[in-house]
Amino acid sequence: MCGIMGYIGPRDAAKVVLGGLECLEYRGYDSAGIALAEGRKIGISKCVGSVANLKAQLAKNALSGKMGMGHTRWATHGGVTKENAHPHVDPDGKVVLIHNGIVENFHELGEEFAKKGVRFASETDTEVAAFLISSLYQNDPLLAIRKACARLRGSFAFVILFTDIDDRYYCVRKGPPLILGAADGEAFCASDAAALLPYTRNLLFLEDEEIAELSAEGIALYGFDGTPKEVHTKTVDWDASMTSKGMYPHFMLKEIEEQGNVLRQTLTKRIGGPEGRAIDLEEEFPFSREDVARFRRIHFVACGTSCHAAMVAGRLADKFTGLDVRVETASEYRSGSVICDDQTLAVFVSQSGETADTLAAARQARAKGARCLAVTNVVNSSLAREVGSVLELCAGPEIGVAATKTFMGQLAALTLLVLWIGKKKGNLDREKELRLTEEFARLPLKLENVIAQGETLRKMAEGCKDAFGFLFIGRGASYAIALEGALKLKEISYVHAEAHAAGEMKHGPIAILDVHLPVVAVVPKDDLYEKTLSNIQEARARNAPIIAIASEGDEDIFRFSDDCFFVPRTENELTPILTVVPLQLFAYHLASLLGREIDRPRNLAKSVTVE
Repeated sequence: MCGIMGYIGPRDAAKVVLGGLECLEYRGYDSAGIALAEGRKIGISKCVGSVANLKAQLAKNALSGKMGMGHTRWATHGGVTKENAHPHVDPDGKVVLIHNGIVENFHELGEEFAKKGVRFASETDTEVAAFLISSLYQNDPLLAIRKACARLRGSFAFVILFTDIDDRYYCVRKGPPLILGAADGEAFCASDAAALLPYTRNLLFLEDEEIAELSAEGIALYGFDGTPKEVHTKTVDWDASMTSKGMYPHFMLKEIEEQGNVLRQTLTKRIGGPEGRAIDLEEEFPFSREDVARFRRIHFVACGTSCHAAMVAGRLADKFTGLDVRVETASEYRSGSVICDDQTLAVFVSQSGETADTLAAARQARAKGARCLAVTNVVNSSLAREVGSVLELCAGPEIGVAATKTFMGQLAALTLLVLWIGKKKGNLDREKELRLTEEFARLPLKLENVIAQGETLRKMAEGCKDAFGFLFIGRGASYAIALEGALKLKEISYVHAEAHAAGEMKHGPIAILDVHLPVVAVVPKDDLYEKTLSNIQEARARNAPIIAIASEGDEDIFRFSDDCFFVPRTENELTPILTVVPLQLFAYHLASLLGREIDRPRNLAKSVTVE
């Protein structure tokens, strides 16, 4: 979950590494540090807090070099202190290391080294790993790294400088992502492709149990057994402008406002085909009509926001596929006794494609014989490579920690996927398909109409800024949207928020209602409208303020709510695409009014790459 950046080449390494760390800061911002090599002299600077603090420190005490690496930390082992910040130097001064991941047996190794008189300066697993490599190093860096990896348990991405080698550095991957790039006379590494886009779009996604040697000559690749491997780069279609805030105060607001275009991109080539206005996943859906006929079950597996998108897909799958539908968080899916075989389609949803629990769940499902599909924003991610079959989100890079536009991409892609399976199964007739596809084509403009009313949502948030908590409710797919709205609010505002299925109110949640707890009701004019309206009245009877997210033209809702925000009418199956946007904006404006660090909320990282 930490951010890693490395460089060698003719440029000022400090500028390259710091620029990369700024781009990667969403991965962790407890502390930051940099190591720069000028010949065989290595200078290190690190600090508690943000990359901005590190830049200020370097402005006073400059370091220089043509090779360097940097790190922005999300603390796991050891508190947030300067001593625990990366990079770490082993006690013998031979190895400098930065690390993303967890070395599970570091206590055992640390005790072993302590008995030999080794004293560590930090509380981290990283320093122990650095000393292990150092203790095995005898002028052959690759051999020392290989021997160390054989002793380490857990997951780790390392970048390693050897203090007696000034013309190359090393990268190691076992678990967390590490992406390499090379251009004329220079080589880069980073935790995320976005950090490399200003320099190259030709990238190599390091595989598990690979070691890379990076130099001005390029990249050399080896397996953990020392076998040389071929270097195959892939070109990504993102560009550096996508990772810039432009004139926006926060990435989150920029990304919310990009959702209309995300929707257009997600629909491109997926609605059309020889039948005209039809759902067409023929080129992307990896399973034949015979495969689909064999499916008896469909599992949607994800974490966090992605799981809420999966819940929406699950409701649609119940309606259109005729399959036994299961939606689970990846951590629970892994630990349960799930029926999962060659008659199961397992769909794994992850914006980054690097979520540790989702990856582990996918491996488990594959081992049981399930037919697997990844729905992700990164087509070369670990999940995509692990599963082999991918439905891409087409959202472009997302920098804000709180996912918004990738959630929109997930909703659209998963909806199309479920409808496509329903079509293959004979459960989606042509008339219904035509209605849905025509409405899909209109949705980007409708969504942008919602976004244009941001000032209304800011005023609504202003009226609630002193609330001590919020309760979100909804039914059916709107329950999943209520969960997502509550998650967004707590992620970035730090205000307590919880969500419940509206029909569960009388089973406990109603006890907490009073005049100080606003209820946010997601209540589009769909098949469950009247039942949700009844639950709203229950909350209103307990004096709770009611904020309703409702459909345009709904006159009744005024009688049962204190404040309303209206979204355009759409097909019932597509309402989540519109109703989630005001909840994103409401959370954004409340967090802004409270002065929160919106793009970098405390304790969170963008991609959870460790368990």
